[in-house]
Amino acid sequence: MYFATSNGKESEPSTSSSTRQWSQPCPHFEFSKILTATKNFDESLVIGSGGFGKVYKGNVIIGASIVLAAIKRLDSMSDQGATEFWAEVEMLSMLRHCNLVSLIGYCNYENEMILVYEYMPNGTLYDHLHKLNSPLSWLQRLSICIGAGRGLHYLHTGTGIDSGIIHRDVKSSNILLHECWVAKISDFGLSKISPTNKPSTYVNTLIKGTFGYLDPYYFTTGRLTRKSDVYAFGVVLLEVLCRKHAVDRNLDEEQWGLVTWAQDSIKEGNLKRIIDSDIRSEISPKCLKEFVRIAERCLHNSPKQRPTMAEVVVNLEYALALQEKFNNSLQPASIFGRMVNLIPFPSNGESSVQGDLNNSKGNTRFPDMKGVPAHFQSPSPSLKEFRLDDLKKATRNFGLELLLGQGDFGLVFLGWVDQNTLAPSVQSAGIPVAVKRLTPKGFEGQAEWLAEVNFLGYLAYPNIIRLLGYCRDEPEHLLVYEYMPKRSLDYFLFIGKSCYDLYKSIIQ
Repeated sequence: MYFATSNGKESEPSTSSSTRQWSQPCPHFEFSKILTATKNFDESLVIGSGGFGKVYKGNVIIGASIVLAAIKRLDSMSDQGATEFWAEVEMLSMLRHCNLVSLIGYCNYENEMILVYEYMPNGTLYDHLHKLNSPLSWLQRLSICIGAGRGLHYLHTGTGIDSGIIHRDVKSSNILLHECWVAKISDFGLSKISPTNKPSTYVNTLIKGTFGYLDPYYFTTGRLTRKSDVYAFGVVLLEVLCRKHAVDRNLDEEQWGLVTWAQDSIKEGNLKRIIDSDIRSEISPKCLKEFVRIAERCLHNSPKQRPTMAEVVVNLEYALALQEKFNNSLQPASIFGRMVNLIPFPSNGESSVQGDLNNSKGNTRFPDMKGVPAHFQSPSPSLKEFRLDDLKKATRNFGLELLLGQGDFGLVFLGWVDQNTLAPSVQSAGIPVAVKRLTPKGFEGQAEWLAEVNFLGYLAYPNIIRLLGYCRDEPEHLLVYEYMPKRSLDYFLFIGKSCYDLYKSIIQ
């Protein structure tokens, strides 16, 4: 695969997955736009640095919108280079998950290699643990670990049927925090593609990673597996619990490694010694026991004995439940209220559909979902805005012979569109899609339609139906999905009235 540069030349990434096709295009920024956004790489805008280079805060223009972004510039003296740069671009162009940092675009101009990410206002987990000494509660730390674990689980198993991704550099400085403290995995320059249908499959690579988080098995054999990420995540769990660096010179002599120091204390039954004093009084004994058990399993010398990230996430959620139960026993409160407070809803919008509903009812129990704008302004750029006339052509004017089913929202019709442009097509030349049309008598309405566009537009997962686009041509509201030929589960369980009869009863 080749990538066009702004000076008309082409550059080929040397990644292990260069033959794979991107799932969606990644925008290329002109270098002049990067200079404008960073004020010629003004040092006052530096918000961080790493092995790749410095990261700047700046505003970039995307379409008609101005977006605050994190702009990472490759340092000419860095050990990393074109390989890591193109790996990052390709990986993040294939991936989309709420616990992975999003790549907005890239710039490749002469010797400049620049990556543009969504801006994460709360920085890295590492900074809050070791530099800022932020008063992170135990519940916050648990939620951050769960979020990061979900991101890694998606990498390992959720990116495709036959292949997943090994991150290879899991550490607290690569866990970024959204303004509402949602954890997002970042930095995919060292990532490798790995088959998911063979759990024991490994990838032979040069040893790369960060000392302190590096899997001993991988270090001694060169065999990289998904369990190498699990080991590194186990180090992060200890880091969160102890608030100690992965390599800490303040620990006992000859025990600068956090893992060895913590494991020795665990074997001695001296857990109190290793827990961060700021949270020692908050942790439930049962929750602590479960959390330490998970960390120990992640750090097992044998990769085969380590859990999968799916198991890790489930066990962390169980630990969180134990902690919540403990908290509830100390201070009786609505269980529902506590669950709502722990949900990491976005908070970077002006107003919200849910918030408007709450305010109108005087209900303060529900979170203010500010991430869902009350007016329709900036859906995901991956969604196509269809014209009503085009959808009429695609569905033969919503013909009854193409009716697939109905629900509270409205009716669902089969249609055909061009595979590349999504323009209306005929059956023999296009791909099938499912077109859902809001009916005036439907139980759902515009708020639900808007929520569907905003949420599904930013989600991509093999087990979540894919939203291709939308149409709003008042009073019509429609959604266009990938077509699922086997229909829904309830079709096979509860075959009742024909779709034709349902259609007649709705429109009468």
